[in-house]
Amino acid sequence: MSGDDYVYDEASGEWVAAGAVATAAGDDAVVVRDSVGNVLADGDQVTLIKDLTVKGAGQTLKRGTLIKSIRLTGDAQEIDCKFDGIKGLVLRAEFVRKR
Repeated sequence: MSGDDYVYDEASGEWVAAGAVATAAGDDAVVVRDSVGNVLADGDQVTLIKDLTVKGAGQTLKRGTLIKSIRLTGDAQEIDCKFDGIKGLVLRAEFVRKR
């Protein structure tokens, strides 16, 4: 056996086969789903399915409001987006539907 057959995986602290590390790296992607189960991606447009009160802004986003160009945060339940007059808006994926 050569030294290239096994690779030290820092996440698990074990020596694993070189092919196993390559397949495990693709499994780390977080899948974000909307309220009906559609997979969301960066740049998608979503529509609100419920009236949401925005804390700190003194504003309510109404049902049916279109949010353009979302960004995924790495959390399976949160998406980052921009809306007129509100900086740093983070929405829960359970309250939106992909358009």
